[in-house]
Amino acid sequence: MRQAKPERADRQLSLEKTEAILEGGMQEFLTHGYAATSMDRVAIAAKVSKATVYSHFQDKESLFIALIRRLVEQKFQSIFGAADDQILQTAPQIVLRNFANRALDMGINESQFLNFMRLILGESGRFPQLARAFVSNIEQNAFRRLCYYFTNCPQLKLSDAEATARIFVGAIVHFMIVQEMLHGKDIMPMERDRLIDGLIELIVKERS
Repeated sequence: MRQAKPERADRQLSLEKTEAILEGGMQEFLTHGYAATSMDRVAIAAKVSKATVYSHFQDKESLFIALIRRLVEQKFQSIFGAADDQILQTAPQIVLRNFANRALDMGINESQFLNFMRLILGESGRFPQLARAFVSNIEQNAFRRLCYYFTNCPQLKLSDAEATARIFVGAIVHFMIVQEMLHGKDIMPMERDRLIDGLIELIVKERS
């Protein structure tokens, strides 16, 4: 009598297939865009059957949202680089500079992230649910943690911690979009250190 595969082996195989589908989906979305990508294309890129793709992801939208979640987990949750209790004990100048530099490194030096951001921005008009999913995942992870820091840092006494966090993140995102995505660094160049210094001075000045 043939023995069934151990449950652990089945789970590992399923995880490997999930990863292959995610990688194949990312490749297809970045190459062809959201509208032109099909689950057939994803199956071919992932080297699995179409049935396997659908057994892991209900449809193309759920696959794309899974990619958003993975991107946020891999990239944004590591931006701080320390636990919340350690962050609160560190000087704001250091925390904010580290946060800004990690965010800009991720946005400027990692081409896959930059291209994925371009894809979301480009498709947001026709598929607003994708942009909402991205913003929602950012809100629940990196932005919520930044708000927590601005609210609870003993060296900062901000009248509106959430608004300050949005200003801080907004300036960094604007820098990435204009300088990198819109190729504006030759037209209106600005050194990243100058931007970061200005942001830190606005937030920390007369509070340290």
